[in-house]
Amino acid sequence: MFLDQTYLFTPGPTPIPNRVNAAMAQPMIGHRSPDFSVLIEDVANRLKPVFGTKHPVLALTSSGTSALEAAVVNTVSEGEDAVVIVAGSFGDRLATIAENYGVNVHRLNIEWGKSCTPEQLEAFLDGLASTSVKAVFATFNETSTGVLNPIGALGEVVARKSDALFVVDGVSCIGGVPVDMEKDHIDILVTSSQKALMLPPGLAFVAFSDRGLKAIRECPAKRFYLDLNRYVKAYEEQKSTPFTPAVSLIAGAKEVCSMIEEEGWENVIKRHYLLRDMLRAGIRELGLPLLTSDEDASPTVTAVKSGNIPAPDIQKALKKDFAITIAGGQKDLKGKIFRIGHMGYCTPFDILKVLTALELTLAKFGEEPKLGAAVKKAEEVWVQHV
Repeated sequence: MFLDQTYLFTPGPTPIPNRVNAAMAQPMIGHRSPDFSVLIEDVANRLKPVFGTKHPVLALTSSGTSALEAAVVNTVSEGEDAVVIVAGSFGDRLATIAENYGVNVHRLNIEWGKSCTPEQLEAFLDGLASTSVKAVFATFNETSTGVLNPIGALGEVVARKSDALFVVDGVSCIGGVPVDMEKDHIDILVTSSQKALMLPPGLAFVAFSDRGLKAIRECPAKRFYLDLNRYVKAYEEQKSTPFTPAVSLIAGAKEVCSMIEEEGWENVIKRHYLLRDMLRAGIRELGLPLLTSDEDASPTVTAVKSGNIPAPDIQKALKKDFAITIAGGQKDLKGKIFRIGHMGYCTPFDILKVLTALELTLAKFGEEPKLGAAVKKAEEVWVQHV
């Protein structure tokens, strides 16, 4: 077999389109040049629909975790109170970041594999009625469990029950889901480059509301590289960045914007939900339990219980026999689930490919052969959208 043809189905990093690679391979330009000012302004404005914001979207040369840290240090200070919704590994990470900065964190713990309901958040905030909560932090799409939280409904609760900022980690879904920061009451929304935005790791993006921008400007917490005031000022005054940016990745982001515009933003969203529905239908046909309900299921990553076969064995077999890379479980789910990413540069044909490999892999491990069954179910879902 031609195992030099590799297939990446992790929830990040994700495959890079050839035309984006070509854009990133263009000759370097000076990051303090007029050419770069034109580039960064173009990207900042063309990303607005993807983030559902009226403000330019700022780029940081750093990882998604740095964007989460920036979201914390630019909104809450040591000793202040914040609520963090923890429904998986990345909600836990967000809470830990805040705790490391001395924030008084109130964790709303949700069973892994389930979303946070508006009722749960409202009851939790009611229990903190005597506490001055500065911000509520939520994970839009919990990568570790394949759960999409109802961000709009949660934002409505935050706005109705408190004066707190609503800060959202959108790392593993922005670029694949609809969002309207004003309607959803989101004050700060962050993501990173290597997920649905079809870029290599190395960029983080931050969008904000008027209220979020005011909070950033007034927050007294100490910070330097992650001080979003510096990024806002550099963009507003010079159409630039305060520190050396990853110029090539930003050139790639411009090409990503072109691809999104050519497909049509609404079609991008529809494609992600189609990929989710195809994969889930196929997985069910194989008899493997899904971790999440249909109502909570993410359109960018699907978590699957491995049944009688250890999840790491399925991962290794897919890699060895088909050059397909998927992800395993994290923390409490380690060894119990595998996760298939289907975001960004991913098509319905890709879903058929990974389902075919799963059919053959399960048969290899002695499961009753169901060759073609999962693919057929996925095709039945697809044909309804053709």
